[in-house]
Amino acid sequence: MAVSPEAPQIVRLSNAQAHAEFAPSMGGLLMKWTVDGRDVIHWPRDPDWAPPHHFRGGDPLLFPFIARHYVDGKLGYWKDAAGVVRALPMHGFARDLPFEHAVDADGQGIAMTLRDDAATRRMYPFGFAFTARFRLQGAALESSLETTNTGDAPMPYYPGHHFYLAVPAARRGDCVLHLPDSTVQEALPHGGVTAPRPGPSRCALSDPQLLDRFHVLRQAGPVHLDMPWQGRRVSFDLADTPCPWYAVTTWTESDSADFYCIEPWLGLPDAIHHGQGLRWLQPGQTEVARCRISVEPLAAMGA
Repeated sequence: MAVSPEAPQIVRLSNAQAHAEFAPSMGGLLMKWTVDGRDVIHWPRDPDWAPPHHFRGGDPLLFPFIARHYVDGKLGYWKDAAGVVRALPMHGFARDLPFEHAVDADGQGIAMTLRDDAATRRMYPFGFAFTARFRLQGAALESSLETTNTGDAPMPYYPGHHFYLAVPAARRGDCVLHLPDSTVQEALPHGGVTAPRPGPSRCALSDPQLLDRFHVLRQAGPVHLDMPWQGRRVSFDLADTPCPWYAVTTWTESDSADFYCIEPWLGLPDAIHHGQGLRWLQPGQTEVARCRISVEPLAAMGA
């Protein structure tokens, strides 16, 4: 069932340091997260709620597959092992569908769940429950993506986050991204990815080579983004997770966009066809991928 273009119900969580807002009916969307009154997550001033959703902000949830997929060079299709071809939107369908939700008893967390129905099974013929959990912990935001195969056949999947960080375009050159040991790859024009090559451990966000780059993790993390003009660091802890993250993608829309995306993914684009990061869930099996984002003063890092 598609969602309404009307403004949704907003769920708000707050503690002494942070505030977060969610729109469960709009793809289980984390809209905003502020720490000490300053935006960590970018959110557009006048969002267009009409589906299909292409918000330039928040954290759109990417499920069942991230990014682009191709069949015979044609975008938006995937082929299963039996050769059946199906249409599927870029980044999957989750971000355009309503999620059930429940707020934690203490008001500090939320769980949002999407389940299969007749419409999703036409695109992706599997029974599933996909739950995104978020919880405030002081100046940190803990999240997890929990996927369960509720059907009777093995299920391919590789979901991810799409965090839009609030970074003014004019400040990109001041931002330093620190990465764990990784290789880098990019998408090929009509499916597949380039061969891996050594990746940088440190770079400025103004580096044009970061655009649409997949940093395939050989080490679990963390990923740090230093913002000297704010005197703080945003860190992604990708190590404390039962299901390991496969890659971190870096992307922004244009030279003038006041956001930069850092996206933990469980696979690479088009993995259903080339296998890099493709995961399989057996009937009844559940996998959980955790990510913790924290904000700390740069001075505490010795910077």
